[in-house]
Amino acid sequence: MALKKQAVLSLSGGMDSSTVLLHLLEKGYEVTAMSFDYGQKHSVELERASELIEYLDKKGHSVKYQRVTLQGLVSLLNSSLVKGGSDVPEGHYEEDNMKDTVVPNRNKIFSSLIQAAALSIAMEKDCDVEIAMGIHAGDHAIYPDCRQEFRDADYKAFAEGNWDAEKVSYVTPYLYGDKLDILRDGVICCDKLGLDFDEVYKRTNTSYKPTAEGLSDYKSASSVERIEAFIALGRKDPVEYVDGWKVAKKHVERVLASHA
Repeated sequence: MALKKQAVLSLSGGMDSSTVLLHLLEKGYEVTAMSFDYGQKHSVELERASELIEYLDKKGHSVKYQRVTLQGLVSLLNSSLVKGGSDVPEGHYEEDNMKDTVVPNRNKIFSSLIQAAALSIAMEKDCDVEIAMGIHAGDHAIYPDCRQEFRDADYKAFAEGNWDAEKVSYVTPYLYGDKLDILRDGVICCDKLGLDFDEVYKRTNTSYKPTAEGLSDYKSASSVERIEAFIALGRKDPVEYVDGWKVAKKHVERVLASHA
């Protein structure tokens, strides 16, 4: 039997990377997914990633999954997103204070580990391997490590430092799209894979300020952007929000109106 196409995915547990996972499965890839525990306040995303992997397995879509714990890193990072950091800012991504949500060199740290895994698979199986990431246009303004310029420079360093690096390449299907484009692809992939859209997306987390029980906030920029996409799609977000979906939706509509 011919070897299936191989992909290694950075699976945060968020909406974007979870949809990339569906995208890869629909395209016939054998996927190795990696999540990273770096002391993020919104660690519920890791639980959601595990729940999604379990759901997919029950539906006949097996994924090799590994959670990587970066112990000790949290005390060395300066960001509002990690434990011990300042309060996560609220508002829209267009506001300057959103730079507080940058985690220094985060994607470079993750990228190095994913590259190592991808190249190992390529060498073991003597095949090409694609690294998949859910970065999109909405990330570019605030997060430099989500831009194509960074990806190109990072790949060059990887190629310079490793034998057989040409066996590994990148796939970033949403690089120039937004969260609405991601959700639209999610609808298509769920239909083709025989998955329930709501069951998939309730097993994701986008909130940077979830409650201890895992309920999503609706005021941090990440949540605002997600809710905006669901509003544009014309569907209720299956994730549970503090104060409920109706209140969350109305709040975001007011935020969007103020930035129109």
